[in-house]
Amino acid sequence: MNLVIFACIHNAGRSQMAAAFFNAMADPTKARALSAGTNPGTQVHPEVRAAMAEVGIDLSTARPQLLTDALAQDAQWLITMGCGDACPVVPGLKRGDWPLEDPKGKPVERVREIRDEVRARVVDFLSREEWSR
Repeated sequence: MNLVIFACIHNAGRSQMAAAFFNAMADPTKARALSAGTNPGTQVHPEVRAAMAEVGIDLSTARPQLLTDALAQDAQWLITMGCGDACPVVPGLKRGDWPLEDPKGKPVERVREIRDEVRARVVDFLSREEWSR
């Protein structure tokens, strides 16, 4: 089983969207994802929950969590979400960085664009790794 961690600073937007799309589209016998952050917020951003609900993904019970060594110990991949120098580093993992804008506080139209870009990147990643359903 391959484990992918999607990480950003607050774990309240981009990484939550990426993990949710990944788990909805990945073959569950091949891979799964989780999301975490280096300084987790208290909740997923409301505008992110709303944008994801529009495409049938419920993030109402998702909670930001801290990226710890224990959480990352079984992972093969760490995909960071464009947080620059503040992005987490976990030695030994394959690494990717998706330079995505933070959706926090953005107008709904922009949040939708970010959501759709996240989904496109997840689809491409799943295809390259041959983990799609």
